[in-house]
Order: sequence, then C-alpha cells, then structure tokens
Amino acid sequence: MRRTVLSRLLPWFDKNRRVLPWRTLRTPYRVLVSEFMLQQTRVETVTPYFRRFLRRFPTLSSLARAEGSEVLKLWEGLGYYTRARNLHRIAKTLVLEQGGRFPKTAAEWITFPGVGPYTAAALASLIDGENTGVLDGNVARVLCRLFTVNERPAVAAVRRKLTDLALALLPRGRAGPFNEAMMELGALVCTPRQPKCPSCPFHKVCRARLAGDPGAYPRRSPTRRIPELEVGAAVIFNSRGEILIARRLEKGMLGGLWEFPGGKREADETLPECIRRELIEEMGIELEVGERLTVIRHAYSHFRIRLIAHRAKVIRGRPRCLHCAGFAWVKPEAFDEYAFSRADRILIERVFESPDEAGRSHDPRRRSATR
Repeated sequence: MRRTVLSRLLPWFDKNRRVLPWRTLRTPYRVLVSEFMLQQTRVETVTPYFRRFLRRFPTLSSLARAEGSEVLKLWEGLGYYTRARNLHRIAKTLVLEQGGRFPKTAAEWITFPGVGPYTAAALASLIDGENTGVLDGNVARVLCRLFTVNERPAVAAVRRKLTDLALALLPRGRAGPFNEAMMELGALVCTPRQPKCPSCPFHKVCRARLAGDPGAYPRRSPTRRIPELEVGAAVIFNSRGEILIARRLEKGMLGGLWEFPGGKREADETLPECIRRELIEEMGIELEVGERLTVIRHAYSHFRIRLIAHRAKVIRGRPRCLHCAGFAWVKPEAFDEYAFSRADRILIERVFESPDEAGRSHDPRRRSATR
C-alpha cells in the first residue's frame, strides 16, 4: 500500500494542484498567515483576505508593529477572530523575543497561542520539512477510506490511529509536499459526498471504493440540535447624529471587535428590558428603548443568534467602560473605520445604508417603519 500511495500521490499533486497565492511565493511568513486563515475556513474564502492582508502586512515585522485594531479590521468578515489575535501575538513574540527566527519543529510551534497539533505539524513540515504528518478533516477522510476506518475521527483514539497511518505513509524528506498533496486530494477528489473515485490516484487500492461504498466512510458524528440565542442590540443616537458603539473585551468570543451594545436576553425579560439591563451593566447608562429596527439571524459554529436591534436614547448617565474595552460616538459614514462582526455589519447595511420604503436612507434621529 505505501509504495503505491507514494508512487501515485505526488505525481497526481504536481499535475492537479491549485494555484494559490501562498504556494506561488512560499516564505515562512506567508505559510504562517495562510495556515491561520485556513483554520476552519475554505480556500475560496481565504484567498482574497490573504492577498489583502499581505498587501498591508508584507513581512513579519510589519505585522508585529501593527495595532491590534488594524489587524482585526483586515480580518473583518473572515470569522474566528481569535485566529487574528493569536497570529498577531505570534508575530510580536517572534520579532521581539526571537529576533525574527521561526520555530523549526512541531514541538516548538505547539507552544504558541492558537497552534494545535494540526497547525504545528503543517507549519513544521511546510516551512522546514520536518518529517511529521498532518491530520485535518480532508486527510482524515482520505485515510478512513483508504484503510476502511469506519469510525469517527473526532474521537481521540481514532485520531491517534489515523495519525499513525499518516506517519507510516510519510516519505522521509518530502513531508511538506506529501501533507499538502493529501489535503488537496481530500479537498478536490475525496470529498465528503459523491467522491470522484475515477479521478483518484488511489482508486485501484482504496479499500472503501473496493467495498463499494466510499461515501460511508468515515462514520459521521450524530447531528446535534444547534441552540438559538436571542440578543438585543441598542442603536443609541445623540443630538449630533452620532451612534454609540462599544468595543468587546479582548478575552472571549469576538474579542476586540466593535458592536452595537447589548447582550443575550434572559428567559424572564423582554427585549427592551434586556437592552436596558445590558447597558446598565456594560456602560452604566439608563436608556429609553424605542422601536424595533431590524432582526438579523446569524450562525456561528455551535449556535445561532437572532440579533434584534432597537432604537434607543440615553436618559441618565454617561457611558463608562464597566464591561467593555472602549466606546465611541461615531457618525454612520465613519463605521467603515471600525472592525465589526458580520452580524453587526449586516445591521449597519440594513439600518444605515439601505433605502427605506420612501427611497431615503435611514436617519437615526427620526422614526422609521418597523423592519
């Protein structure tokens, strides 16, 4: 099996691999950026972000010198923002503490924030050619079909088994191309559904294909019900037509991003009550909550939200940072200078950029029809 895999995989990869910006000019820094962006995100989505990011931060030192807010702004819309913060931390550590020297082994890489076993192996093999195998979702699927492992890769014991299989196949001295080829095969040919078996370099030795049902491998995890949370957000305006926005605390989900202040509705309260409570807790101000402006449904990896925005105004107190990292009064036309989550960006598009039924832009100082 190993001899067949090695004799067919790399020639297939040389002929069929996609032209990607981090492959055409490969440097340790470009590999680092691409691997962080590709965590849990499709290549097609990452490509324009990668190009834009590298135009602004072409070197490790330029990223290390950057403000965190600028890094988040360039990451806006890509999701999983902890990746951006961790990448920024790594750049600063490598420049300020290690003189710009990149780690050479997976054991070194895994000590950095946001670097797990897969990313550590990918970085070490692609940058320095360390003889270590990667195991992402694509590689796990290829191995499960190749060796008819009909178990769930998410189980720790199964991952260890698949890791051992990957290492057994690994050609010494060519770990980088081999790992990349296995990932490419899973992405282009050995897909989750309707795998393109006739185009696969392993079609004559793949045990799942020979068994007649490659799509049955690997065993899928049971589908879980995804919870939906209801979140209230306040569009708070002042007499100058400015809107109050808050910056989330660095720790936690969407840390460091800007938002329309608010939070999760508790079971025993209405949305206006939720918004009033959250603003007292978060910024120490009391609100008069007005009409509903819009409802936005947005999905994250493990839950969904219904973000319900209400117009509001301050009736007592001045904003303070009680449970936020910062705040600002901003004209709507200046929103593009701030990094928002996708849900808040949709809110901006609907409330401040879309024409209403009369063909006019929404003005935060006047009433508009309930959306």
